Amino acid sequence: MASKFALGAGKKLFEKHIDQYTPADPLYETYTDKKGKERRRKRELPPGLSKRDAKILKSVKKRAHHLDKGFSLCGLRFGWTFVIGIIPGAGDVADAALNYLLVVRKARQAELPDWLIHKMLFNNAVSAAVGFVPLVGDIVLAVYKANSRNAALLEEFLRIRGEEFLKQESERIQNPDNVKPGAGREPGEHVPGKVEKKSSGGWFRRRNTKDGKGKSVDKGAQVTPAAASGTKFVENVSSTQDSPKKK
Repeated sequence: MASKFALGAGKKLFEKHIDQYTPADPLYETYTDKKGKERRRKRELPPGLSKRDAKILKSVKKRAHHLDKGFSLCGLRFGWTFVIGIIPGAGDVADAALNYLLVVRKARQAELPDWLIHKMLFNNAVSAAVGFVPLVGDIVLAVYKANSRNAALLEEFLRIRGEEFLKQESERIQNPDNVKPGAGREPGEHVPGKVEKKSSGGWFRRRNTKDGKGKSVDKGAQVTPAAASGTKFVENVSSTQDSPKKK
């Protein structure tokens, strides 16, 4: 009984230390329900994103989860990169290829700046270099989780992009050439939370008023007595024009 208790306490301590060095799960988050039990749910997407950016982020987070945290053993979560990386040589090459093709290349479709792409490639380079170290490298690779780090970089950047897009142009503080607020929007696409400015109609609408019957009338136009009295439309002819003389 005591040995089981010690084993359970050691497992909890191990999980606590591991969590300090591993990035968060890109797809799921944990929460405590009303009964005090810890449960898992999918993370919500940042507001203010176009449909294109939201689709890209969903895909990257899902792929990163399966590559880095799809399995759990003794409190250590690992994914397909760890399993494939066990194969000497070929497994490490396959890991590096999957990390780029499934995560970084997909993330680049969101029109990211070069400095962010370089950070992602650096994470992949560290993961590839460590993976070539026998045994120890595979363990470090399972903890480092380059794909989860890259997914977190993408989500944070798109969060800033969404926040900037929801602001009025005069209130934005980030460089629009770098963040590109509203990038990926299709013509006529409405992003939830964005308050679009309504046009006042300009000079033409300001000249229009309503008559007694609720019809729109242009102030600049002359209204003939016949038109005002409700009869058929009579063309406005200049009063200075002479009527034809009878012969």
